[in-house]
Amino acid sequence: MIEIFKNTEEQNIAAAEQFVQSAKEAIAAKGIFNVALTGGSSPEKFYKLLAESPYREQVEWEKVAIYWGDERWVPLDDDKSNAKMAERTLLSHVPIPKEQIYFMYKDGVEPETYALDYEHLLKKNLGPEGSFDLIFLGMGDDGHTASLFPGEAVLGEEIQWVDAYFLIPQDMYRITLTAPLINKAKKIVFVLYGEKKAHALQQVLEGPDQHTKYPSQLIKPTNGEVLWFIDEAAAANLTNKA
Repeated sequence: MIEIFKNTEEQNIAAAEQFVQSAKEAIAAKGIFNVALTGGSSPEKFYKLLAESPYREQVEWEKVAIYWGDERWVPLDDDKSNAKMAERTLLSHVPIPKEQIYFMYKDGVEPETYALDYEHLLKKNLGPEGSFDLIFLGMGDDGHTASLFPGEAVLGEEIQWVDAYFLIPQDMYRITLTAPLINKAKKIVFVLYGEKKAHALQQVLEGPDQHTKYPSQLIKPTNGEVLWFIDEAAAANLTNKA
């Protein structure tokens, strides 16, 4: 489903409300809300909203488990860290038990090794079905999502839930949930805005299958749903805006 908003303020409110709704549903059903956060610039404002009234009071934070969809392999206090952004805008302002925040980075460990460790953690916490209650994703100007970048071998992964690899254009390691695991989620929400996303978004949603060029096309939930929260600028090239 595509929802187009007039401005980012409305967009961020919708994302915060989706977080609250999914949390309430999951906690009522099984006592825990498993959510994977995204990095980039798009989610910062709605993370801040979640940390403020009235949303902060609507979530039973002690029953929330935080994961990430992907991460740059940098220390948690590095400005490039998705975790640092989430900590600054949200996690340090709400009472989530520290043991329920599962960072996608660990000092002194090779990224490929930690990808296996993170996968084991997910299988332990989520069970063999590996279904997140909610995953937030962004999308780059090139159509990538999480750390699923155009032309990379990770796009063909069919078995592993988590992968780590060296991304040559960025000269750094990335660690990411893979498309097969993301697609197990009950709900996936893309949050993106701006005219720079318009071309790739049109290709992802309306173009032919070119998932090696536009990896966001890989996100097709098996039993859940995907929501696109976008602004008018990002939607500019879409022919079907319903």
